[in-house]
Amino acid sequence: MPIESLDSKAAREQLAARDGAVWIDVRTVPEFEAGHPEGSVNVPWAVLDPSTGGMAHNPDFLPTMQKHYAADTCLYMSCQAGVRSMNACEELAGAGYTALTNVEGGWGGKRDPMGTVVVTGYAECGLPTANEASTYETLKGG
Repeated sequence: MPIESLDSKAAREQLAARDGAVWIDVRTVPEFEAGHPEGSVNVPWAVLDPSTGGMAHNPDFLPTMQKHYAADTCLYMSCQAGVRSMNACEELAGAGYTALTNVEGGWGGKRDPMGTVVVTGYAECGLPTANEASTYETLKGG
């Protein structure tokens, strides 16, 4: 089953119309805590690797998702621009998840090589936002 891609506004509208649907923000904990879609849950797909100072795949991503969300849960995956969230969708699809939507443009918007916004990000769409603390550590451990 192909992974659907929607911009933030269309994804938010669909999510509101679907019982049991969940918005998963796959950005890092600090990114999430700086601002995120209201009602979203933080499960980072990548984390900061202290040994390199760069980003690395989060080995706890899939186990955490499997612990809390059935494979048929309608999931809207977002990140900063849409790349990490698509990677997360592909990983989940490979694990048998069937109702996945990548939020193209993510939080900050998708830009072309010249820096021009191609898809407006969630933060600039006038949609409900929040900045409460991430509950990822609780999800991961619980």
